[in-house]
Amino acid sequence: MKKFFFGLFSLLQCGSGIIVQAAEEPTAEVPGFMKPFIIDENTPTSKGKIAYDDLYALNDEMFTIYNKSLAIYKKNFLERNNLIMGLFSGSGGRFILYRAGEAPIEAPSPSEIYRIAKSIGHCAMATFDLLTPYVQDPAADLAWLGSLQSYRTQVQTAIGAISNVECEKEVCDVLRDTLKQIAAFMDTCIQNRTYTYEEIQTFARSIKPDLAKLIDIATQVQVGHWWKVLEQWKQLIGKDWDKTYGLSNSIYVARQNNILFSVLAQFFGEQAINERLILLETTDFTATPDLMLDAFMRIVSDRMIGDVFFKNYRLMDFELLGGSARKAIQAEAAKRGLTAVLPPLVPFNSHEWPWKIDPRSGTGPATMDEIH
Repeated sequence: MKKFFFGLFSLLQCGSGIIVQAAEEPTAEVPGFMKPFIIDENTPTSKGKIAYDDLYALNDEMFTIYNKSLAIYKKNFLERNNLIMGLFSGSGGRFILYRAGEAPIEAPSPSEIYRIAKSIGHCAMATFDLLTPYVQDPAADLAWLGSLQSYRTQVQTAIGAISNVECEKEVCDVLRDTLKQIAAFMDTCIQNRTYTYEEIQTFARSIKPDLAKLIDIATQVQVGHWWKVLEQWKQLIGKDWDKTYGLSNSIYVARQNNILFSVLAQFFGEQAINERLILLETTDFTATPDLMLDAFMRIVSDRMIGDVFFKNYRLMDFELLGGSARKAIQAEAAKRGLTAVLPPLVPFNSHEWPWKIDPRSGTGPATMDEIH
């Protein structure tokens, strides 16, 4: 008799009575659709794999513990310490003051002239980027033409808008002259329905003096604005200024001459660099205050570990494996008769600027003015 399910009873005739007997438990067959999701009984997990997983779990659980402790430290830190955060943004930066135990204060952005000057400067470079992909044979591939015509219309609108901008005459003249140079080059390309690399290069080189002026205009507005903000905040914080922390962010291209960090350094002083004034490298120009705070708190809270475990408050500012890795790199290089390429050793508590500062490390111009 076929067994239908577990617990099915068979009735057996025995003499004058009926005996009820439990049926055998069937062997369950795993449905085919489930087999990709189950462990193959023929390849059980090895003891070694289980052991490794148990040991790795210590590090995994560390992050859970660490994040919980970090939240507590972050709350306590902001209740007891002042922090000024400088963030890059399209409007000339953001500065936020976290006063101990109080709601954050965000300063107003720099004057609109900053954004206008950058916008016009970027317009010249965007025109270059629009045309260069087709420079091999622009007459044969007119995919660039419609985009350039559209951008040309925007340029004309911007030229007309300058008359409604509040700025000094000299500044407005630079803004207008730059846009007119861009428009004239665009018109030539549109009219001829083609262009050459030499024409693009001539345009770029001829507009360079105006671009340099736009850079000066934008940076003077930006630096002057944030200088005044920090003067006001320093006065507001008063006697606790020497215990205040500063923080700014950077990506690769902004490391060498980081505007916001450099302004902060004028108020915090050299001895605060890498101690209370920190430059965080981020993956984008813009970063959220919350992400910046979390990264900053990891740095500052880890200093306690360095002090308690290794008797050095600043040790944890650096990759712990880095020192041993340095020795390992030197050893591997020596095996092969090579000289390891490594920076000189410096103390953990160095107050050097967090970018290149040795003029002997390279050759060539160091400013735009030195290029020509």
